[in-house]
This record gives sequence, C-alpha cells and structure tokens, in this order.
Amino acid sequence: MADADHDKMTGGCQCGHVRYELTAPPRDLYVCHCGECRAQSASAFGISVIVDGGDVRLLSGTPSVWTRKATIGGTLDCHFCPHCGTRLFHGTLAPGEAVSVKGGTLDVPPDLSGAKHIWTSRKLEGVVIPDHVETWPEEPA
Repeated sequence: MADADHDKMTGGCQCGHVRYELTAPPRDLYVCHCGECRAQSASAFGISVIVDGGDVRLLSGTPSVWTRKATIGGTLDCHFCPHCGTRLFHGTLAPGEAVSVKGGTLDVPPDLSGAKHIWTSRKLEGVVIPDHVETWPEEPA
C-alpha cells in the first residue's frame, strides 16, 4: 500500500487534531461488510488496514476510546478524535496486538483492488465484490 519510496504512511482525523504514522507496512487489508463497520463508517462498508499496534505512532492529539462488544465475542476498543469524532483505529495500540486502522483516515487512500472482503453475508444489495479477491461470509478463519 505504501509506495517503494516511503516506508511510513500517515493519516489523521477530519479536523487534524489527531495525526499518526505507521512505522511498518500493513499486514493485511480488509473491506468489512458487517453492520458495525457500516455504522461506524456511515457507509456501505468499513476499510481495515491491519497493522501491529506497536507500529502506530501518534504524532499529535490523543484519541478517546469507546469499548464495544465484538460480534464474535469479547470487546473491541474503538479510538476516535475527541473533537470531530472521526474513528481512527480498532484494537489495542501495543506491540504484538493487531490493530485495524480505518482506511479512510489515511492521507493516501489504500488501493482496494486486492482487498479481502469479510462478512459478505451481510453486505448491502448492489455492492459488487470483484471475482478475483478472497472473501469470507463472516470472520476470516
């Protein structure tokens, strides 16, 4: 997702209060069609750029955290800007923990042409998923 000339990806919230950088390349890229991702993104799906929590470095601001029940059990920490409300990350910002960076907050949007689509059993009618990509009706195994 990051081009060869840049090893760091940057992003932030709508108002600019919270800014971050990713200090390592993402592990994976998902388009999630679950109801929770649709609600948090206020759109047809959510974009999840998966990184190690230790690879997210805050440059400015401090996100607020709201914890919700996860669809597959347990809880999920949802980090957002306390000023504009933009959802930034899901998960624990600690080394060794998988974190989902919300793709719409990246300064250079991710290329979704090869993204893996999850929770396709809940996708909205009319959303077209490319034939060549990996898909899962629910959470990937």
